[in-house]
Amino acid sequence: MKRKNKKFQKRSSNSLNKLSLFQKNDGKFSKKCPLSVKNAPIVDYKNVNLLKKYISDNGKIVSSKISSVSFGKQKKLTREIKKAKILGLI
Repeated sequence: MKRKNKKFQKRSSNSLNKLSLFQKNDGKFSKKCPLSVKNAPIVDYKNVNLLKKYISDNGKIVSSKISSVSFGKQKKLTREIKKAKILGLI
């Protein structure tokens, strides 16, 4: 009686096998920029409470994909966080 070689055996194509963490999502999910809405707080190096929301526990700046901040506001936010770190406010 011959054994079947399990290494080269074809797996059954199950729909769960196709799921991946890196697979693109079909439905687009986008949030509005919290710094671009009406009555939004001003991004400034003196506004430490706002800047702390966009810094991780390790002291790194949170990316715009996670925080859903627009590109222009992310650049300004990064600049102001760096200013506050240099001045010792954060």
